[in-house]
Amino acid sequence: MKGNGDDEKDEDTVEASGLEAVEPRPDDEAEALRREAADLRDQLLRKRAEFENFRRRTEREREQIGQERAAQVLKALIPPIDNLERALAAATEDDPLKQGVGMILKELMGVLESSGVTIEDPVGQPFDPLRHQALAAEPAPGQAEGTVLEVFRKGYVLKDRLLRPALVKVAQGAGDEEGASRGEKVH
Repeated sequence: MKGNGDDEKDEDTVEASGLEAVEPRPDDEAEALRREAADLRDQLLRKRAEFENFRRRTEREREQIGQERAAQVLKALIPPIDNLERALAAATEDDPLKQGVGMILKELMGVLESSGVTIEDPVGQPFDPLRHQALAAEPAPGQAEGTVLEVFRKGYVLKDRLLRPALVKVAQGAGDEEGASRGEKVH
């Protein structure tokens, strides 16, 4: 509790400063509270939006990491598939292992297919430097320049992502025959 002397000091201090004690009006308090509530609501909405953007970004990153890992696993299956295909090509018809190797190859190809992998065997198609790698070029009468003539090794694509380019031989135009005879490389 304050004594009477304390009340007089407060009044004297206010009078000495030349200011009158102004009590906030109820309307001013309500307006201040409204502004504060609006600011807090705005901050909340911003934090919600930031969190939603963060959640979406992390979900995209998680999907990309999953796709990257799946592509690595599928890419690792390609060389064994090549070896199984070579084994089948080298086996004679009466070889008892040929059937077993063929079954394994069929299962692996099923795994690739169910995962969205497609095989590129571009014979007769135009050469695409983004999907094919040219190892040789030769003149090919009746073929358009840049047409794939032969596939040395098939290419593999996962959805739109190239896992391995196809190694190909490309038709060379009549004007390019001189360059090939001099040993120039195909680009």
